[in-house]
Amino acid sequence: MNSNISKLTQSVGKVIVGKDDTVIRLIAAMLCEGHVLLEDVPGVGKTQLITALSRSVGGKFNRIQLTPDVMPSDIAGFTMLDAQKGDFVYRDGAVMCNFLLADEINRASPKVQSALLEAMEERQISLDGVTHKLPKPFLVLATQNPVETYGTYHLPEAQMDRFFMKLSMGYPNEDEEIKILERTEHHNPITNIEEPALSVDDILFMQDEVRRVRVTDQVKEYIVKMVSATRGDRNTVLGISPRGSIALYKAAKAFAYIYGREYATPDDVKNIAVSVLAHRIILSPQGKTAFGTNERYVEHILASNNVPAMS
Repeated sequence: MNSNISKLTQSVGKVIVGKDDTVIRLIAAMLCEGHVLLEDVPGVGKTQLITALSRSVGGKFNRIQLTPDVMPSDIAGFTMLDAQKGDFVYRDGAVMCNFLLADEINRASPKVQSALLEAMEERQISLDGVTHKLPKPFLVLATQNPVETYGTYHLPEAQMDRFFMKLSMGYPNEDEEIKILERTEHHNPITNIEEPALSVDDILFMQDEVRRVRVTDQVKEYIVKMVSATRGDRNTVLGISPRGSIALYKAAKAFAYIYGREYATPDDVKNIAVSVLAHRIILSPQGKTAFGTNERYVEHILASNNVPAMS
């Protein structure tokens, strides 16, 4: 594993027990400048995870609890008249940070969802004709509860497609939960991270390094064949868009970099495909009957495509 990534995972591991796979995938998304939708039940550590990551890289962390009465200005900020200066000044919104935890995104109104997702896509906000750039790196971890639907708004598929990955932490096993009990007995585990393991500049450097990871024509064709198989399939109503193939391409490069390689392999594609692709698909009634979940459908697509030999 890349030495800087190892430092980062060890730092996050001072707070988060287990969930190494989720941590690695979250780091991969960060290295690709991608945002993550974390769908999970309350209390499994979503806030602790993003807080631990932000502390580990010394970045600015903001959290906003999204409810129906949150306004777009709470997300993007606003301009107001400064009586002393006699001019309008910009006041930061929640997005002016490196790491934003947007809790329960599906409880926010469509206008607020659009304001947040526009900032995620453009990495800037425009108010009163003035453009304000967001800090780098900028990572949104949006959460939603998969069980409760009362008082929620559906997140449109076009917006879902803008999330780089969809992840789930899940419940800890018994041994992990015992460690959690012991770790939280005397203090909040987040205080275990006393100093950042990496700097924001380190993350920007690694993002640049990921862009230089090589991908062979065979691997590119493997990605495109897999994505194309979801389009026009009787098991799907909506297949994967080109944005999905771009995300899978970038994620494969990030996985290669994380594990210390200068080139991506088909295994990198397979390891990350479900997290990157499943939330971008709408199954048909036939597909739901055959596969049950989007994740199983993507696994079927992976099994149906021959893995190319690396030359």
